[in-house]
Amino acid sequence: MKKSLPFKQLLAIGLMLLSMFLGAGNIIFAPQLGQLAGTNTWVAMAGFLITGVGLVLLAIISLAISGGTVEQLAGLVSKKFGVIFSVMLFLTLGPIYVVPRTTSVVYEVSLLPAISDFGMNTSIILFIFSLIFIVLTVWLSMTPGKFVDRLGRIITPVFAVLLILIIGKSFITPMGTIGKPQAPYLDNIFLKGFVEGYYTMDVLAAFVFGGIFIKAIANEGITAKKDISTTFIKAGIITVISLALLQLSMAWIGATSVDAIGMGENGGEILARSSQYLFGNIGLLIIGTVVFLTGITTNIACLSSVAEYFSRTFPKYTYKQWIYMMAFGSLVITNFGLAKILDLASPVLLLLYPIAIALIVLSFTHNWFKGYQSVYVGTIAGVGFVAVLDALKDAGFAVNFIDETFAFIPLFANGAGWITTGLIGAAIGIIYAKVKESPKRALPLENQ
Repeated sequence: MKKSLPFKQLLAIGLMLLSMFLGAGNIIFAPQLGQLAGTNTWVAMAGFLITGVGLVLLAIISLAISGGTVEQLAGLVSKKFGVIFSVMLFLTLGPIYVVPRTTSVVYEVSLLPAISDFGMNTSIILFIFSLIFIVLTVWLSMTPGKFVDRLGRIITPVFAVLLILIIGKSFITPMGTIGKPQAPYLDNIFLKGFVEGYYTMDVLAAFVFGGIFIKAIANEGITAKKDISTTFIKAGIITVISLALLQLSMAWIGATSVDAIGMGENGGEILARSSQYLFGNIGLLIIGTVVFLTGITTNIACLSSVAEYFSRTFPKYTYKQWIYMMAFGSLVITNFGLAKILDLASPVLLLLYPIAIALIVLSFTHNWFKGYQSVYVGTIAGVGFVAVLDALKDAGFAVNFIDETFAFIPLFANGAGWITTGLIGAAIGIIYAKVKESPKRALPLENQ
């Protein structure tokens, strides 16, 4: 039984995890931030990197110390909450949102530009493309034990080389100078970047990928819980360093592109036009290939992790049967079109992300408050209350009423009121535990 891995194998696992994270969100949000923030880009990116990268490592460590799965971490609030939160998380990052979104983005960036001038029925083309793309995802997801070979050692190096070509050219021959900042990056810049980091979805993805990632480590011969956790964290450090460098490079491309290509409507357009400016028409092929490869790796990671969770939680159906069911659901939702899929994203993220961050903080401070369940319950209740309000506002429901009624909560207007109510809930939980003389609780890993 191995206790650790040589650096070469550790690097392969770190690259596998990087492959899972490198979806459409990673390569489209930072370029648009760079264009809009201009000379304020690096302040905004400091906030962006906290939620888009830094919290990813903390999520990986949090999973490792709490037992290795999101249901064990969320289960520290209560078993019922653990199941509810996990199901919401896995469905959102699987067939309901991420897989359809990723498939649609790949179609719109890689294929649609090439057929837009031919007057073809795009609905039919989308269906054919999404069917082929999702069938390919299913095939690659059938054997999760081979993920290290397929993702870390094969696919990742290919798109890494292509990305390095684009990034390197942008540094060697910059497209222009960094421009003036524009709304919404004129004030509260750091906090705006902090919230923008939500949209990478990487903290939520870290929770989802935990199960499949631990299986990959076990397949390398490491089976002891603490040794798996140590390897988990080491590989996670490799992943987040790579993610940070990627995000900063994407922001640089966006920040220096305005003079050359003008303002883009979204990050995908900015990257496509920047690639074309830097390399000519071959640049469109390069970025199309990058988006295709990052899309397929994200789809594999999400579909496999979701199926792994549901086959373990609801064993009536096998892993392969869950793969087929989730793939079919993803195919149906993909064909609603990207615009409708994206409409779902922001409210869901504003609901789930603060709860996920709170769980991470609670796992790190667990021993400080002796693991009292009332602290978990109070914190999540406080965070969840404002998160629901933020999600309702973002969905356009009772916006003025909510703003006027809850404006007294510090940071509420900036989208961070959940921090205040979470702290209040934690304080109430501590007081309750002291009064009731609640028993101490150890983290799952400490019991093994």
